[in-house]
Amino acid sequence: MSFWRALMDLVTGGSQSFDCEGEDCLPGHRVDDADYAMALIGLGAKMAKADGEVTRDEVAAFAQVFKAPREFEEPLRRAFDLAKQTTLGFDGYAHRLKRRFRHHPAVLEDVLDGLFHIAKADGRVTDDEADYLQRVAEIFGFKALDYDRIKVAHLGAPEDDPYVILGVSRDASPDAVKTAWRRAAAQNHPDRLIARGAPAELQRIADEKMAAINTAYREIQRRQALEDA
Repeated sequence: MSFWRALMDLVTGGSQSFDCEGEDCLPGHRVDDADYAMALIGLGAKMAKADGEVTRDEVAAFAQVFKAPREFEEPLRRAFDLAKQTTLGFDGYAHRLKRRFRHHPAVLEDVLDGLFHIAKADGRVTDDEADYLQRVAEIFGFKALDYDRIKVAHLGAPEDDPYVILGVSRDASPDAVKTAWRRAAAQNHPDRLIARGAPAELQRIADEKMAAINTAYREIQRRQALEDA
């Protein structure tokens, strides 16, 4: 069962359990993921509050990323309204998700993609929102290069720096660049997101990221070919 399915189960009253992994619980036991689904809702709501004002566009963006069946929209809205009152406690939510999905960085990147979608919903990302996103990424365990890669996929970079988009250094070898491209492409492939149960809005975001990833790879290949000429 995917984490996104667990979120739906939380608001629909369905199954909410995953098999335990690593140090999450004792062998032979299962963990109730309702708490983690609530952490995801809280993290999204507090993202909207990060700049001090929750706009209608941000609320709409939250609903796109964490979409529930019509009859269960009200419980999800109540959970969002409660969490959006303050940003206090967001790091606790992030740590919970990190512990649960430390072996599944692709899921954590899905979550970060959703937070970026909320942050830029009103047409800009403030310094406070940027700080929030960076702190969540740090808690999730993303290295600086990985965070920059995710960030520029959403917000762009000066001249759309292809090295930042792929998360490689400028002196990376052609083989290292190719490996980074394959890893990024595999992780953001729409089929992978469908398998993780990600909502349609995140799948659209993944399509945009894939386009940026492929363009960056071609540009680095072009530059390296010129250097070798």
